[in-house]
This record gives sequence, structure tokens and C-alpha cells, in this order.
Amino acid sequence: MDDGHHGVGADGTVPRGAGSGGGGRPPARVVVVDDQTVVREGIVMLLGLLPGIEVVGAGGDGEEAVRLVAELSPDVVLMDLRMPRCDGAEATRRIRSQYPGTQVVVLTTYADDESLFPALKAGARGYLTKDAGGEEIVRAVEDVLSGDAGLSPKIQRRLLERLSEPAEAARPVEPPDGLTMRETEVVALIAEGMTNQEIARALHVSTATVKTHINNLFAKAGLKDRAQAVRYAYRHGLAQPPGRTRG
Repeated sequence: MDDGHHGVGADGTVPRGAGSGGGGRPPARVVVVDDQTVVREGIVMLLGLLPGIEVVGAGGDGEEAVRLVAELSPDVVLMDLRMPRCDGAEATRRIRSQYPGTQVVVLTTYADDESLFPALKAGARGYLTKDAGGEEIVRAVEDVLSGDAGLSPKIQRRLLERLSEPAEAARPVEPPDGLTMRETEVVALIAEGMTNQEIARALHVSTATVKTHINNLFAKAGLKDRAQAVRYAYRHGLAQPPGRTRG
């Protein structure tokens, strides 16, 4: 008897036939991306048991996600957010820009605003937390392929709450000088006095990744040192000086 588990090859691809088609239309071809091997393999195993889904590949970070989309042209990527090298929001942005035929459904532990809104802004059409069941995942995949949003009830409630907040509080700050969302997060944390190691822990990335973000944002903004970065963050509203609150 088939237990539904299909091995992932060294290149991140899954043998053809993994998963089962449902009804009359071909199964949705899905790539799974999560940096935790046990979690990733568990998701692949679960999807292999679900009707209407064919798992064609799996990867451990955003760079692998973009590579697998380029190689396999899947219908949907199930994307974790907090990963090394390239996080899920940045990978989503690249995929939606370069391969618009592939939709992205975020599948993550986090439902906070700092995770949710950058992912949706990057182009994710679905957003689920990892307590989602198999039926909810299938529904989200079908929804995004039909042109709808594949959002869990929890995420729908949060969006409605955010829309009902005062406009001033809800309006996001547009990153200056072409900074990415991650680079604006880094410069804001610099303004809070964090070291590279502390920033790495806060963002769940390596210190080398933090240094790369700092080098990039310094180059884009014409900054020479951390003191200038702090003033830059205050000037552009990316952080608030001590003693001030957002009004």
C-alpha cells in the first residue's frame, strides 16, 4: 500500500506521479519550500495524500524556491517566510516578477503584521498558518488558481481589522532610495541600537546575511557608518527617536 510519502531528489525535485489528481482536471503542480527538513518532508508527505495536488519539488530557502520555479514551472509554491539566504517575502517578489504564471501561497508559523503584509505586498495570493489542515491547503491552492485569495479565516479577520484601523496607523512607510523591505527592517533595528548579531537573531537570519543587507542599504542610501544610518532611519520615518511616539 502506498503510504503517500514521495522522496525528494537531491536537486529538490519530486518524482512524477507524486500526489494524486482529483476529478476531471489535472492536479495542481506544487513546490514546497521550508528551511526545516522535518517540516518540509512532513508537508510533502501530507500533500501526497491529498486529491488534486502533485508535489513536483521541494527546497530549503528562497534561492532554491526561485531556482525550482525556473526549472519546473509549478502552478503554486507553498512558501515558508523566515528562511536563510533569501526569505519567503523576497522569494515571492522575485517569483511573481519573473514567473507570473506561478502563484504563491504562504504557509508559515507567523500571523503577525510584520510577516503578513510584506508577503501579501510581495505578491502572495494565499496565506495559511501551519495549523492548517489538508482540506484548507487544497482549498487555498484551488482558490489562487481560480484567481481568488487563499486566506485562512484567521488571516481574513486580521485583514479586516487592519482595514478598520485609522488611515494614519494603517498607512505603510514607502521605502526610500529603492531599499527592500528587509533592508528597511535592518536600518530600523540599527537605529534601535542593535548589533549585527542581535539583528540576525531578531530576523532569524545569519550575521553574514545581515552584513550583506547593511552593505546594500549603505550603498543605496550613500551612508558611511551606523551613526549616519541612525539619522537616516529617523529622517525617513523608518524609526522613531527616543522619547517620540508615532502620532
